[in-house]
Amino acid sequence: RFHHTSTSHWCSCSKTISDEKYQDPFQLGRKDLKNLYEDIKKELLISAAELKEMCDYYFDGKGKAFRPMIVVLMARACNIHHNNSKEVQASQRSVAIIAEMIHTASLVHDDVIDDANSRRGKRTLNQIWGERKAVLAGDFILSAASVALARIGNTTIISVLTQVIEDLVRGEFLQLGSKENENERFAHYLEKTFKKTASLIANSCKAVSILGCPDPKVHEIAYQYGKNVGIAFQLIDDVLDFTSCADHLGKPTAADLKLGLATGPVLFACRQFPEMNAMIMRRFSKPGDVERAWKYVLQSDGVQQTTYLAQRYCHAATREIRKLRPSPEREALVHLTEMVLTRDK
Repeated sequence: RFHHTSTSHWCSCSKTISDEKYQDPFQLGRKDLKNLYEDIKKELLISAAELKEMCDYYFDGKGKAFRPMIVVLMARACNIHHNNSKEVQASQRSVAIIAEMIHTASLVHDDVIDDANSRRGKRTLNQIWGERKAVLAGDFILSAASVALARIGNTTIISVLTQVIEDLVRGEFLQLGSKENENERFAHYLEKTFKKTASLIANSCKAVSILGCPDPKVHEIAYQYGKNVGIAFQLIDDVLDFTSCADHLGKPTAADLKLGLATGPVLFACRQFPEMNAMIMRRFSKPGDVERAWKYVLQSDGVQQTTYLAQRYCHAATREIRKLRPSPEREALVHLTEMVLTRDK
């Protein structure tokens, strides 16, 4: 779900990064992510053929590995900041693997909850194997991630990364509820966004910073960078639900409205069209609600306001990461914030 186009396209967006300093995050992170999916499959050692097939389904090597890439870049940036070490530790790379496993398990479970039929341009596990088996496959991936986490043998890292799993569950519960008060509703939306999307990136970044550097200030920088990029990433995802065609996005558009979810563009549109309040409270359940809400959003400045909010989170992420010593990895993490804002997939 992450789009990467030519470097010339990105450079036009930035006044802060000269061509000489520009670092492509995907190129820079590639060597640390070599054999990532093979290593994940080794964690999923399974004798039952059907379960193996299900668990391997999304680990096909075709994903952009966005989260692991951030994690290894953060590991290198923190290591260089601390003692100019340019190598990623084995335990830090394990965190990148675990992050991708937790993320994928959450996608499998989300698709069951949402009764989704497509993900990354292919049929979902629940569509092929049924809901019950999909839930069990998600559970199994999560358990394998927990075993890999225990193997790192660091109780602080275990604590930091198990927080992610708790946040994912709490975020899903938040998504099932809704608030009547407009201000509460927006706070509720941002909290849900943090728990469901940003917590994984924030805590994975924090984990590798702890493994690479003893300074608590660096741990906070890593956490805040991950948190802000993670929220911005989801805000743009919510924008793309209104602006991208289904073929491009790899999932049906207006999916959130059809699920009864009021995301950023809807909440901003509601300020211009208060009649949307009733639709939000009944979760767009009446015939015609989804179509009307869609039109209201596109007539309002909801998409622009949500994009602007994502820019603010990306600027906050950049401010944080610039506190580390200069390195190619630091510049790549700065550049990544621009890629989050300009992606169209």
